[in-house]
Amino acid sequence: MDAGKNIGVYICSGCGIGSSVDCQKLAEQVQKEYKPSVCKVDNWVCSDGFVNQIRRDINENQLDKVVIAACSPRFLTDLFNFGKIVVERVNLREQVAWTHSPNDENTNELAIDYIKMGVAKAIASSYPEPIVLDVNSAVLVVGGGITGMNSALACANAGYKVILVEKESNLGGFYKNLYKLVPRKAPFLLLEHNDIDETIAKTLSHPSIEVLTNTKIEKISGQPGMFNVDAIRNGDRLQFQVGAIIQATGWKPYDANKLSHLGYGVLPNVITNIEFEQLFKEGKIKEKLNGKSFESVVFIQCAGSRDQNHLPYCSSYCCNASLKHALYVRELNPDAKVYVVYKDMRTPAQYEKFYKRVQSEDNVFLTKGEISSITGNGNGRVSIEVSDTLIAPKIKLEADLVVLAVGLVPTTFVEVVETEEITTTADGKKVAAGAELGAKILNLTYRQGTDLPTLKYGFPDSHYICFPYETRRTGIYAAGTVRAPMDGISCANDANGAALKAIQAIESVRVGKAVHPRSGDTSYPDFFLQRCTQCKRCTEECPFGTLDEDDKGTPKPNPNRCRRCGICMGACPERIISFKNYSPQIVSSMIKALEIPESEEEKPRILAFLCENDAYPSLDIAARKRIQYSPFIRIIPVRCLGSVNVIWIADALSMGFDGIILIGCKYGEDYQCHFIRGSELANRRMENVQEKLKQLVLEPERVELHALSIDEYDKIPEIFNRFVEVIEELGPNPYKDM
Repeated sequence: MDAGKNIGVYICSGCGIGSSVDCQKLAEQVQKEYKPSVCKVDNWVCSDGFVNQIRRDINENQLDKVVIAACSPRFLTDLFNFGKIVVERVNLREQVAWTHSPNDENTNELAIDYIKMGVAKAIASSYPEPIVLDVNSAVLVVGGGITGMNSALACANAGYKVILVEKESNLGGFYKNLYKLVPRKAPFLLLEHNDIDETIAKTLSHPSIEVLTNTKIEKISGQPGMFNVDAIRNGDRLQFQVGAIIQATGWKPYDANKLSHLGYGVLPNVITNIEFEQLFKEGKIKEKLNGKSFESVVFIQCAGSRDQNHLPYCSSYCCNASLKHALYVRELNPDAKVYVVYKDMRTPAQYEKFYKRVQSEDNVFLTKGEISSITGNGNGRVSIEVSDTLIAPKIKLEADLVVLAVGLVPTTFVEVVETEEITTTADGKKVAAGAELGAKILNLTYRQGTDLPTLKYGFPDSHYICFPYETRRTGIYAAGTVRAPMDGISCANDANGAALKAIQAIESVRVGKAVHPRSGDTSYPDFFLQRCTQCKRCTEECPFGTLDEDDKGTPKPNPNRCRRCGICMGACPERIISFKNYSPQIVSSMIKALEIPESEEEKPRILAFLCENDAYPSLDIAARKRIQYSPFIRIIPVRCLGSVNVIWIADALSMGFDGIILIGCKYGEDYQCHFIRGSELANRRMENVQEKLKQLVLEPERVELHALSIDEYDKIPEIFNRFVEVIEELGPNPYKDM
């Protein structure tokens, strides 16, 4: 057949490939079966000379598709970029030469099968032309605290217009209430002047920053590059458009009224660290003590933090804040006794110097311990009993004032009463609802909710390892304490990161490219809506809120929100969703390109779908270490395990594949899926797979799903080899010889 018209196939024999398989014979087989316009073998395909030869072949033979059979597609990605040409990479180095016996019949069969799949994919694919829209370059910053102002200044100094929205009448946020700051520069010993007023002045005077105080957002619609914002300012409605959004709405202190066991609300001289700071800022600390001077103060760390009954997490800022407060007391009365009772003292990096400085102060006593009781002693002072200390099983302290270091809660946290919308975990615990149930800060018009989806403690959901600034709303970035617990200095640094991400989103959308993790991808999902049954699976399962719905439930794509993961494609039972270079039909053509050995040959064929984010790179690592595995596995990389459509599994089993294995990122509470829910959804869809196995009268053991992290590379060959043993015990697929 003449299927290879306008296709060039280039086979590399370098890096050990040529000594493992007969590359010339591979080329002859490809030429015979597909008749490509060009088919060449070279021992250095990645050399400048040969790459230029490919460019000449493209021009002279009018090639629109190129298949490079060489090293992993994760290497030399820019080198094999030939403009508007479909380029399909076939991994002969890592998945054949480096992991299988050289010059073996099975190894040669593996190599030709991979090339067949690559050519089949190239034939079925077309170049994904980017959708280029007229985008707005302005950045909306929501929140005028230290994070918001620094985000605005970073964007504005990079040449972008900024609209900063603050619900209060003044900028500054919580930071404006600080009396002094912990050291920010070497030698990290002295408290610093709070320069928030200077930051406010810079923000207000910057020509590229428009500040809207007394303003709340009523509605945000649209998508990255063209977010339409409706806001209310002093009763007047404002409408404007922006390209990206930074949410820097900050935090609120944990409700100390829940800490009555520590004396708050019970004893008048038990206050929070926030109240203590405010008293010093306003010069009212002596009024709190009725004009008396301090004789002793006890600071209690982790008051309601790192506590499963309150805030299970560390709030990050409290330890340094209490050390700073100890110096406040020393400044007011050098003879006062200061006690700091902590669970663990967390002063990372250079702050260890600050910790040691405070530790060396006269009359400052620090100890690890647990608070057993706090009671009034009848003379206006407080008695504190501390257990499990470093110096004794129990100690007793007396203080004029007790200061509770309460933790921080993001403004996106919504505490709701029990409803059916609250999730219950497997161990029976109730999980706090996400912000989309009612934070009402951004007021998005997304089908999936009004605000950023959050984790159970209220912080916006993201892949915390690989892209912490990203949220599940493309083009909207969380920064500062609304994103994670941190101190003010970290907030200012965090602001710069969010600003860069917002700019990156605008510039990517401007040229029709995806943002992380598929940065630079120009493909978009196409919906053949004439066959849509309004099942809503795509709109419900998309982790990023890409799809809205019309009144009938038909999906309404917002292409600039899309991360190109393909989860919607995997969800669709009608297979009406496809990308130009990745679709149910394209992958099916790859599967059908393979010949299945007959039963008597005793060569099982197993199809493996590997996530391109963790599993596929892990296999590359295993290959670099030359870890061998069965040659009966045929690997297809997928954008996300959530993009795997059940039809691929059904097709493979129906045509005689003996087993299917899926390997993706870890899911669950500590998920590592780059597309948030992809692995979890794939696992859930296994019920449909098992139903299909029943229909085909096949054993359930013929399909396995595994979740791994990228550093577990040594487990994949083990999984492959063990699965081959399972399949050999089950025997050949009965559809093999039909």
